[in-house]
Amino acid sequence: MRRRRLGVALRRMREDSGLSTETVGRRLRWSASKVSRIETARIGVREADIKRMLRLYQAEDHALTELLALAREAARPGWWTRFPGLPQDQAAYCALEDEADLALAYEAQVVPGLLQTEDYARCVIRGWAEIVPAPPAIIERDLQVRMKRQELLQEPRSLRLSVILDEAVLLHLVGDATIMRRQLERLMELADLPNMELRILPLRADHSAVLHAFTLLEFAPAFEIVFPTVVHSEIHPMSLVQDETVTYEHRRVFDWLSRRSLGPAESVRLIERTVERVWGA
Repeated sequence: MRRRRLGVALRRMREDSGLSTETVGRRLRWSASKVSRIETARIGVREADIKRMLRLYQAEDHALTELLALAREAARPGWWTRFPGLPQDQAAYCALEDEADLALAYEAQVVPGLLQTEDYARCVIRGWAEIVPAPPAIIERDLQVRMKRQELLQEPRSLRLSVILDEAVLLHLVGDATIMRRQLERLMELADLPNMELRILPLRADHSAVLHAFTLLEFAPAFEIVFPTVVHSEIHPMSLVQDETVTYEHRRVFDWLSRRSLGPAESVRLIERTVERVWGA
C-alpha cells in the first residue's frame, strides 16, 4: 500500500511536469518500462533514484522530504512478515488494514477479531481448526496475529473503527460463561475509545437486508489521489474486493443497519444488561 502511494505520487509529479515515461527513461538512462513499474508499484525504488526523478521533475524540497519518508516506510517490512507461513490473502488484509483511515464492520455471529479478548479469540480459532485441521503452531500463530492487529486501535495509530454487532453476537456461546463475560466487558471498555463507535442491532430490529459479515476499509487521500475502498468478507476463502459497485452496495447496507441499530450509549447499556442477565456469575 505504501509503495502504491509512492508510485501514484511519482506519476502525478511526472505528469505535472509534462514528461512521458519514455522521456523520463531516456533522460535517466532507464527504460520506459522501469518508470512505469515504479509508478504502478510492481517494483521498489531506491532513495537515490527518487532524488534523480524529483530533480528532473523540479519538485519542491518539501515534496522530496515527504516522498523519501514514504519510500523508507515502503521499504520497511510490515509486522505481518514476522509470522512465517502466513497465507497471502491474510497478509494482504493485514497490510491494507494497517494503512486504512477508517474501518466499518458488521458482524452477526461472533465478535470481530479487532475486539476479541485473547481467550475468546483462541476459542474461535480452535473451533475453526476442528473443521479445517491445523497444527497447534498454526493456531498459536493466528492468535498472535489477531492480537497484534488490535494495536491499531491504540495510540499512536488510533484507527477509526465503527462496528455494528447483531445482538445475537452477545448471546452466542464461545468457550464458557466466564470467557463470554470478559469478552462483553472488553466491548464496553473499547466503546470508550475516542476512535471507536459500537452499535448493537437489536434482535427485534428489521433484519431484511442483512448480509454476511463484512468490513469496509477506507483510505485517506495521498497527494490528492483517492484510493479505492476495499470490502473484506470473513468467509472461506477470505476475499478482498475493490470493485466500486460492490463497495458502494456494502456501504449502503452499513448505513441501513446503522439506522436500525441502537445508539452507542444505549448499546453499551444493552451489553451491560446482557452480562448481568445471561453471563453473570
